[in-house]
Amino acid sequence: MRKLTLTVAALASLCGAAFVTPALAVPASPAGVAAPEAMTTTVQMERRMERRMMHRRMERRMMRRHMEHRMMRRHMMRRHMMRHGM
Repeated sequence: MRKLTLTVAALASLCGAAFVTPALAVPASPAGVAAPEAMTTTVQMERRMERRMMHRRMERRMMRRHMEHRMMRRHMMRRHMMRHGM
């Protein structure tokens, strides 16, 4: 019973492939091969761009915090100098 089901399924898939393959293979053969590679490179490019953007954002955030820290220290030092007259 199980072998019969597998045989029928295999024949059905082969018959279906025989009817479908000529219609799809002739006009889209080069494009069908190139499309997955193009999709892969596009996805990789998007990931690379996203990672780069995140990295730059983190860098800008760190630089901003660093600059704010420097400005705050400068401000506090000036206040200290004004109060204590050094």
